[in-house]
Amino acid sequence: MALRLSQALCLVCSTSSSFSISRSRRIPTVVRCSSDAQMNGSIDARKLVLEVKEKLHKEYPHLPKGKNGSDDEEMILWFLRDRKFSVDDAIFKLEKAIRWREEFGVSELTEESVRRLYETGKAYVHEFLDVEGRAVLVVDASKHFPGEEDSRENEKLCVFLIERALSLLPEDESKILTIIDLRGFRVENGDVSFLRFLIEVFYYYYPRRLAHVLFVDAPFVFQPVWQLVRPWLKSYASLVRFCNAESVKKEYFTEATVPARFLG
Repeated sequence: MALRLSQALCLVCSTSSSFSISRSRRIPTVVRCSSDAQMNGSIDARKLVLEVKEKLHKEYPHLPKGKNGSDDEEMILWFLRDRKFSVDDAIFKLEKAIRWREEFGVSELTEESVRRLYETGKAYVHEFLDVEGRAVLVVDASKHFPGEEDSRENEKLCVFLIERALSLLPEDESKILTIIDLRGFRVENGDVSFLRFLIEVFYYYYPRRLAHVLFVDAPFVFQPVWQLVRPWLKSYASLVRFCNAESVKKEYFTEATVPARFLG
């Protein structure tokens, strides 16, 4: 993820002032697991969700409840999948995520609260899904100037953007495509400290939500940034692709849905 991705990952073209990450979805009774630990067998997902839910209430009674809280069964299932259905590992990560959401004030973020940075136009949620049915975040790295902006406000904008993108996903999709347009990128657009924040946010609080990150037409000046950031990404590095604008247009969209900035 590039320097601006984090901050750029922070503006949303949203028409509502609040959001919810997902719609109500039925928890499957049984799911298939291909991990070695589970011997490729079937897992009673419902049973594990209830087990995690009970343990969270018992071990962390003061955690918030409700949507994205300790009794949100859909969220519990998502973290179970991320942790390969290990109850203890899921609980550890869930507790951290739920507490972070409360302390960060995720539910209080609105379009109005991030309006100043949103209006810079450096990032937005595209109005159309990509060809795989994923929500799309488009970032213009050349419009990000971390030296002139408050880092905390950038973090809020970033989280609001992620939340908004997830709320727009169709029921059968769960991931986001992020496009970082590096045309016009300069040294002053770099924001390495914010990239660390972004990586941690996706790993700890939005696991397995990132489909791919496309770095478009990366200039030579971007290479030192990438060399610095890449080790932090670990397994997420495999989600990164360097490509040109023409590839974005032809491989990820139809003529009717391609973002305007990639039409030329």
